[in-house]
Amino acid sequence: MNKKKTNIAVFGGGCFWCTEAIFQKLKGVISVIPGYAGGNVKNPTYDLVSQGTTGHAEVIKIDFDPDVISYTQLLDIFWAVHNPTSLNQQGNDIGSQYRSIILAADEEQLKQARDAKQELETSGKFRQSIVTEIQALELFYPAESYHHHYYDNDPAQPYCSIVITPKLQQFEEQFQDLLKRE
Repeated sequence: MNKKKTNIAVFGGGCFWCTEAIFQKLKGVISVIPGYAGGNVKNPTYDLVSQGTTGHAEVIKIDFDPDVISYTQLLDIFWAVHNPTSLNQQGNDIGSQYRSIILAADEEQLKQARDAKQELETSGKFRQSIVTEIQALELFYPAESYHHHYYDNDPAQPYCSIVITPKLQQFEEQFQDLLKRE
């Protein structure tokens, strides 16, 4: 039996509740897991990461089918759904745990991410410099289970309705052709 090849992508673009809600809507995305990466403490918890002292960022790990959606397309969406010029902050979420970061699974992803960042930087789309960190993925720690599918489980929660719902609407308008059909 042939098992279909999948790849992973790991991005941090602010709160992982927001990014999970967005990326799970894409064709070719098999799963999105919120978690922590890029830090220096083993087995971090939400409480520790929230203090901003572990070095971790809130990230998502995307398992995707490269025959349906490419890593480059995922990067395009990543750049579009957060502010890559905002250092350690996305909206009202402030701290290094909310930084813009790409954690590449291999050398090819590192190259593609660096090339995409350079292309975006020279495009003139942003007035400020892009501060997104790009580095190799070392370890990914899944977040506690109550963070998984947070938006789906509680869309009426104030953070969800005020912050995530408008982001989702803008994303869905911009990337209609890449959305799963339900």
